[in-house]
Amino acid sequence: MLSHNFPCLLILVLLVSPVLEASVISQMRPRRSILRYLGDEIEPPDAAVELNSTNFDAVLSNSPATYAIVEFFAHWCPACRNYKPQYENVARLFNGPEAVHPGIILMTRVDCAWKMNTNLCDRFSVSRYPMLLWGPPIKFASGKWDPKQEKNEIHSIDDARTAERLLNWINKKLGSSFSLEDEKYENENTLPWNASDPELISRAVYDVEEATTKAFEIILEHKMIKLDTRSPLIKFLQLLVAHHPSKRCRKGSADILVNFDDLWPSGLLPTGPHAASISKERDGLKGFWICGKEVPRGYWIFCRGSKNETRGFSCGLWVLLHSLSVRVGDGESHSAFTAICDFIHNFFLCDECRQHFYEMCLSVSTPLNTTRDLGLWLWRAHNKVNERLMIEEKDMKTEDPRFPKTIWPPKQLCNQCYFAPSSKSHGAALLDWNEDEVFKFLVKYYGENLVSSYKDSVSDSRDGESIVDDMAVSTNAVAVPVGAALAIALASCAFGALACFWRTQQKNRKQRKNLSKT
Repeated sequence: MLSHNFPCLLILVLLVSPVLEASVISQMRPRRSILRYLGDEIEPPDAAVELNSTNFDAVLSNSPATYAIVEFFAHWCPACRNYKPQYENVARLFNGPEAVHPGIILMTRVDCAWKMNTNLCDRFSVSRYPMLLWGPPIKFASGKWDPKQEKNEIHSIDDARTAERLLNWINKKLGSSFSLEDEKYENENTLPWNASDPELISRAVYDVEEATTKAFEIILEHKMIKLDTRSPLIKFLQLLVAHHPSKRCRKGSADILVNFDDLWPSGLLPTGPHAASISKERDGLKGFWICGKEVPRGYWIFCRGSKNETRGFSCGLWVLLHSLSVRVGDGESHSAFTAICDFIHNFFLCDECRQHFYEMCLSVSTPLNTTRDLGLWLWRAHNKVNERLMIEEKDMKTEDPRFPKTIWPPKQLCNQCYFAPSSKSHGAALLDWNEDEVFKFLVKYYGENLVSSYKDSVSDSRDGESIVDDMAVSTNAVAVPVGAALAIALASCAFGALACFWRTQQKNRKQRKNLSKT
């Protein structure tokens, strides 16, 4: 009898084993998101992001960081356990919303002791524990590492025994001056800054996603969608669907539009039996991820100020508006202008800023019929705002010392945008702009260089959410208890085993019946 039922028992074992391993791993992993921490643990979460074979490529391919470090280790290795505090001391500088220097290096870990990671560790020729590799995140996601391969953008870190030595290695590599003593917003000159580096604006797409998400959160939190604001929001969302530089924001905006009438009916405010259900739907939308579940990340990259209260959201919003202005076609430029003006007028909470901006909108007497008209109008408006704030912030001593307001673009970014100063007003030189060159600069800077990092290859068709976060959830969401997971697995597998046993018994009866006839 045992020999007849052996296949069924084997199926049971094979089905239960992966569930057990996944459950154990989920219990041992820190319960955290790649960029956010949700939980009630007393101890702070690990700063380094623990990856595995299911999310390694997706997380790294979608990281906003310029570089990544991957530590390959084994949880049973005493040296790895002793090294973890050293690695964490460095990771806290670069990972997460409380990072001192966010968006530069993503520090991760892979536990090679788990069978699910065997092929992943083999892919990177892991021959010792711990082993650290350095390179661009996308190169990890799309490639492998072989120590014998000469040309490879992934490099082994050979001197990282302590936190100090690892950080020294990083400083030599980047020409930086990071320190373990750095504190948030207090050490902003540790990395060389080159305003003319096109790589800076290319990474601003992450800040545009952050600003878009923040703007939408403000609208929901302050319940700003009313009968008289429905139309302006719909028109702005339509503009985002067509021309937002981030593909995941385009998808998220489209999903809001699809459900808009259900959530905010065009008639009177809901009353009666349907009011509660509509209100519940609206509350549910507070958790809607307009630019993907991994946004907001909780920090800024291109728009990061040297103080917590400077730049950030307003900078990200300006970059979004400039990007929209150079992406629209000639036939839609004036409707885009109206959508931008009405959005700021209805949904930007800084009252003085909103009024100043809307006054500039009202001063436009002729339609902006071309992309050039819209792009240059917004550029002039932004410079007018900067001129006013330069004076106010200097008088109030509220300017960002590292990023003071200035006329845009500066000469180091676009020298050809300037003619020679033609005259002076109150002792200050009046700038004579070459607007043809300015427009070329705007199109290249906010159009060609500011591109989406979102890849369809790691996208999920549902709700415009990316698989990267769904996979990251496997390492950061609240884990299912081992007992519960085991119970579910046993119930499912027991049913399959019983079915297998029943089929075997039926087969045996049929065989015995046939033998009896003969």
